[in-house]
Amino acid sequence: MDPAAPLILTLQLDERSSAFFDSQRRRYFPPERNFIPAHLTLFHHLPGEHLASIQHDIEACASGQQPFPLDVTGLRSLGRGVAYALASPELEDLRRHFALQWNDWLKPQDRQKHQPHVTVQNKVDPTQARALLEDLSDGFRSFEIVGVGLDLWWYRGGPWEKVQTFTLGASSPLSRVGEGQG
Repeated sequence: MDPAAPLILTLQLDERSSAFFDSQRRRYFPPERNFIPAHLTLFHHLPGEHLASIQHDIEACASGQQPFPLDVTGLRSLGRGVAYALASPELEDLRRHFALQWNDWLKPQDRQKHQPHVTVQNKVDPTQARALLEDLSDGFRSFEIVGVGLDLWWYRGGPWEKVQTFTLGASSPLSRVGEGQG
């Protein structure tokens, strides 16, 4: 384990929603770049050397947070890709809580205003991205999904490696992969 590697924190979605976004991602994301499942990133770069503290903070928060709804409000251009835009007061509160706790560790990208989204296409020609945005926007109707957990990942330059999953409202996480290593 490389403690200097950054950590990524994502929101885990309910099974039905994850299956939908993953199928969209498999269909539209360039296959040679599609290494990870569809996800909603909360923090892009947390310090790996503080893994134990970060895990403790996430577990403490997750155990007291029940699963919550998010509205999928529309589609968003990423310039060279497309994402589903999401909105949720509970998600805003959860992210704000962590941002305050980890303020001294946050990189500029994680200090920006959080715009929750699930990317289903990226790193394509802008013309291709605009066409997909138009296609998916035709007949789009907002729908609701549910946040059910938090996933913590190592980022070492390639596919992400799961560190731990924390179930919302549970007194202990689903898995403790990597616990006790350090």
